[in-house]
Amino acid sequence: MGALDCFVAESVIGPATSGRTRWLPAMTRLCKAAPLVRNVLSPLILITAVLNGLMTGAVYALVALGLTLIYGVLHIINFAHGAILSAALFAAFLAYQKLGLDPYLAAFLIAPAFFAFGYALQRFVIGPASHGDDRNMLLVTLGLAVIIENALLYTFRADTRTIDLAYGFKSIDIGFTFLSLPRLISFAAVFVVALALWLIMALTDTGKAIRAVAKEKLGAELAGIDVAHIYAMTFGLGTACVAIAACLLIPIYYVNPKAGDAFVLVAFTIVVLGGMGSVPGAVIGGLVIGVVESLAGFYFGESLGQVGIFLIFIVVLLVRPRGLFGATA
Repeated sequence: MGALDCFVAESVIGPATSGRTRWLPAMTRLCKAAPLVRNVLSPLILITAVLNGLMTGAVYALVALGLTLIYGVLHIINFAHGAILSAALFAAFLAYQKLGLDPYLAAFLIAPAFFAFGYALQRFVIGPASHGDDRNMLLVTLGLAVIIENALLYTFRADTRTIDLAYGFKSIDIGFTFLSLPRLISFAAVFVVALALWLIMALTDTGKAIRAVAKEKLGAELAGIDVAHIYAMTFGLGTACVAIAACLLIPIYYVNPKAGDAFVLVAFTIVVLGGMGSVPGAVIGGLVIGVVESLAGFYFGESLGQVGIFLIFIVVLLVRPRGLFGATA
């Protein structure tokens, strides 16, 4: 075993081969103790792969959280989700390049801005254009995806961009392996966002209204709830989740007008796995999918890492179509 065999290639958060790849001394301690380790199934290597998968899956979960929240209330699949993620990535990129804002700090500005953007889209574009027909909503979101992506392409061209942060390649020694600092920050931030969203849904009047509309739209209208406003609030919250995910991704991911599409394919799988409209299902499903992708990439190579994700997708559709936490129709 050569010197390079003492390192584990850690793929940047994102679909296989689509992100930058960096080398981290994930197994330095193991190599010092046994420089000629031949067993590629070492528990330490597997644990490292699982930990990396969990951290990747947390960001996947945040993207899926916005998708499942919108589906749970509006009962539509938002085809503009990927385009909005691409727009949010560019917003984080510009905040760093033009204003010098760290992406994690920029999230406190970008998330409210995208909440307002999502609210306005639903209240003044999607809602009026759909005329109350769910099929029309699907077509409108598909049209918005095309418009947003082409607007980004016209403005920024197809060039791929990245940002260079001082801590972008830093890692934390946890004793038996090293973990990427940006990934750890993202992992913690996702659970903070999920907790905040749960508190909003459980304790605020708006959250209670959202749950009422999701459960019974007509009954909510009869109780005096402004359904159009609640739809827009829900769409805004889902869009804000995507914006936060973009700020967590930008330190370790690239930006271009199509960057968000690959993440949304994974997010659809997570929503199906966790259950359509289930917030806990989105979080748990994201973690599961992250681990599956990491282990599949470990065994079959980085370029085939996503094969495991779509195998899970097919199996869930065959065995449990409503997902792990989905309600029975």
